[in-house]
Formats: sequence, structure tokens, C-alpha cells
Amino acid sequence: MSSNTEMADYELVCIIVNFGLGSKVMHTAKKHGISGGTVLLGKGTLKNHLLKFLAITDVRKEVVLMVSDKKKVSQALEQLDKKFKFTKPNHGIAFTTSVSHVLGARSCKSDHIKEGRGAENKMYHSITVIIEKGDAEYVIEAATEAGSKGGTIINARGSGIHETSKLFSMEIEPEKEVVMILSEKESTEAIVSSIRKKLKIDEPGNGIIFIQDVNNTYGLYE
Repeated sequence: MSSNTEMADYELVCIIVNFGLGSKVMHTAKKHGISGGTVLLGKGTLKNHLLKFLAITDVRKEVVLMVSDKKKVSQALEQLDKKFKFTKPNHGIAFTTSVSHVLGARSCKSDHIKEGRGAENKMYHSITVIIEKGDAEYVIEAATEAGSKGGTIINARGSGIHETSKLFSMEIEPEKEVVMILSEKESTEAIVSSIRKKLKIDEPGNGIIFIQDVNNTYGLYE
């Protein structure tokens, strides 16, 4: 018979905050039951005409990723929202997506892959686009043209079948950029279609797009 821990519903928490706050977010989350996580460096795109005029169109961000059971996630996010005030403009964004299986985390042991339980009236999607370094701005541009309010860019590396090149007989993994965009469900198709067309995603090696249902959100504004 499976234990409650094994059968728990798990969620991935993604919190995007200004540079320097990532470790504070993790410290607060730990105090409220979520132990462990990863902080990635990124940059957020801004839609502000004055900043654009001054050539300041992106802000350094930290992306915090944590996994825990649904109950702990809900409790921790309430406390994180109180402390970091995601409900105020430009104080950060937090959202959760479902996780089917967790391996390698002592605090999240699961021996069974969880089956999806339907849409549950989800209102938002998380759109993740992985492209060549330097193309992220085109992704944001295409998304904005289709109604997106911006996104977060993270530097990464690729190692797929189209990803390696040789320099002095050594294989090099090219640098990639990961763009994360939150969209209202009714806007997702238009945003993805615009990115797909502009970046020619259907051609081999040009990039990957994947879309996830978002369970809960903090800090999003119409």
C-alpha cells in the first residue's frame, strides 16, 4: 500500500524576482516547509517608453525553482506573497505547474507517476521557448506583437542532435537562451503562432516551444 507521501500531488513553483532576492525567497520558503531549490539568473523585459528611450529595456532578474507537495506550496506562497508583496506592481511574479514524478529530492519522494486530472479551469499558460543565443529578443518581439506583456530570458546551453559544432576538433555546445512567458489561455495560440512564424521554429535546430498549464499565479496584472 502506498504512503501518503508517495501519492502526494507535487507542484513546481517558479518565482521571478529582482536580482538579489532569490536567496531570500528560498530562505523564506524553507521556513514554511519547502526545502531546497535552484536560483537561475535572467533578465526581464520591460514595456516602458522612457526606459526604452534611455536604452534600458531589461532588468536583471532571478528565477527561483522549487518543488514540494501542493499543501506546502500553497502555505509557502501565501507567506511569500505577504513578505515580498507580489500583488504590488514590479514586486515579482509567482506561479505553479503540476509535476507528475519527483526523483532525487529527499523531501519529495514519489514512487508513482501522477496522472493528469484535467484542466481544472486553468486561466494561464506558461510558454517556454528555447532558442539560439541572441534570438530571445526576437521571441519577445513576436510575442509582444501577438499581445504578450513581456517575459523573462535565461541563458543556457544546448546539447541536442542539432546542437554541437567543432572548434579546433573539439565539440562545442552552443549557448542557448530560454524565454519564459506567461499568457492568458485565450492569447496563447496567437503568441505561439507569432513566435513560431518569426523564428521558423518548424525548421530543424531553430528552437523548441513547450506549453504548460499554470495552476496558481501571484503578481499578474491585466
